Amino acid sequence: MKKLLAILCAATMMLVTACGGKGGTEAGASSGADAGKSDGKEYTLRIAYLVPEEQSTHIAAVKFKETVEEKSQGRIKVQLYPNGSLFPSDREAIEAVQLGNVEMTIPAVAPLAGFNKQFMVLDLPFLFKTKEAAYKALDGDVGKQLLTGLEKNGFKGLVFAENGFRHMSNNKGPINSPADLKGQKFRTLESPVHTAAFNAFGANASPFAFGELYTALQQKVYDAMECPISLYYTNKFYEVQKYLTLSGHVYQATALLANLDWYNSLPDDLKKVIDDASVEYRDYQRQLATQQDDEFLGKLKEAGMQVNELTSEQKDAFIEASKSVYDQFAGDIGQDLIDAARKANE
Repeated sequence: MKKLLAILCAATMMLVTACGGKGGTEAGASSGADAGKSDGKEYTLRIAYLVPEEQSTHIAAVKFKETVEEKSQGRIKVQLYPNGSLFPSDREAIEAVQLGNVEMTIPAVAPLAGFNKQFMVLDLPFLFKTKEAAYKALDGDVGKQLLTGLEKNGFKGLVFAENGFRHMSNNKGPINSPADLKGQKFRTLESPVHTAAFNAFGANASPFAFGELYTALQQKVYDAMECPISLYYTNKFYEVQKYLTLSGHVYQATALLANLDWYNSLPDDLKKVIDDASVEYRDYQRQLATQQDDEFLGKLKEAGMQVNELTSEQKDAFIEASKSVYDQFAGDIGQDLIDAARKANE
């Protein structure tokens, strides 16, 4: 009987061990299969940016919000803060994302040069001849290198969208040559390349926060400025600037920029939701921006802005004046990166 009991106990232990081992294997397999999948936790995504509700960035952001909330089945709640309601400048919004005070922003890329000097390549005057060339560079290896480089600063760069080509304005008269800018107090983006370019053109250039620019122009702190057509219209700069010159001196990208720790905290299935929605946002926003360029230019003319476009010969004079800027910043940017960006024009 004792021998039989011993055999039964041994068999029972073997069965328990086998079941436990099988259970552990199945749990491990289940954990492996579910790795990166949501555990039901909800996430908040706050997006702060400067542009008003009428501009393409906000319109596309609304669609981004809808897509993310639908595809995540409500596990990501998106809150939009347009019109500089949280931060008066892109730099402050970028810093807030870096600190984790908000999860995402959509800045013009110029202030990112303060975090990664290679971003100065996108501020070089007359770098891209067409939007198609810019898309080729930004959606390709050049853009990948720039966005990946931001990770060491605590950012997840998702995609590049756009504000479009930037143009010059002032209150003194049409700008047809660098000589027309001589001595004008000119507001630039928070980028050393932008400031250096307009100083090279002969202006008295300095950076200033976008959210306070209308008042600065109204009070004649600045004579002149530059920005894309959509922002001239949606921010009512036509009320404080009379002459608009279609110079197209810089193609201005924007970036969909997230806090890296927040992004990495997402399970893999929600990361994919963000990644896919970002690409959809990029394509939709660019399409809207192009449409708004045409629509808003007509409205600027109706509002009384006097518009002139640089001829190819006039543009060449600005290109010649800006060569020194390329030489000045090639060391910080890297000549290889400049050459790769320029190659997109081919």
